[in-house]
Amino acid sequence: MLSALSLFFVALSYAAGLVFFLGLACKLLGYATTPSPLKIPTTPHPTTAWGVIKRNIIEVTTFASLFKGNRWTWMGGYTFHAILVFVFVRHIRLFINPVPSLLAEIQPYALMVAMLLPLPLLYLLARRKMVDRYDYISSPADYFVLALLLFIGLSGLTLKFLAHSDMVGIKEFLMGLVMLSPVEMPAHPMFLIHFSLVLMLAFYFPFSKLLHAGGVFFSPTRTQVENTREVRHVNPWATK
Repeated sequence: MLSALSLFFVALSYAAGLVFFLGLACKLLGYATTPSPLKIPTTPHPTTAWGVIKRNIIEVTTFASLFKGNRWTWMGGYTFHAILVFVFVRHIRLFINPVPSLLAEIQPYALMVAMLLPLPLLYLLARRKMVDRYDYISSPADYFVLALLLFIGLSGLTLKFLAHSDMVGIKEFLMGLVMLSPVEMPAHPMFLIHFSLVLMLAFYFPFSKLLHAGGVFFSPTRTQVENTREVRHVNPWATK
């Protein structure tokens, strides 16, 4: 029989997962099914489908347009996303058993990079506040999401280096959630804080600007082929 604390967090975890995946699916489905008959690609733009795919791969992996637009912002944003990849690599081991040998071998290197996560977030927070034009267009939601990610990172590092917890118990709890067979949750205060912040992020993600993680693949300015001369859109009312 699970304790009241475990039952609460189990229910909250499944609710967060439902909101995250269902909300993300609904948003992306909406993007995918929204008609965009008018050609509005950002020129110069590829004139073939393969060219569009190649450009988007380059954009997603290098943030090329941000680099051309503002290299100081690119430095903070790209560094944060690159470090985030290593954070995910670090956490994959908590959800699978057994852990593949390659994943186990790269854990120390992933940890060294993941430790740097707060630095680009602090940089982006300071830059957003100290640069007048960024501060002017920033909303409380912009600061909230950066602060939330920062606290997630700091609480995770605290859990790793200062307030050690039972990692075996944590993995058993997370594996139980994934396998739909919940077990008792470790009642470690710092783990509760860290896990609660992650659940907050999961609830918030589908309704925030973080949705650009998937929305970038549906942006008409980046996904349309520049073939306005070859394929001309005619409004239905114009043919009557």
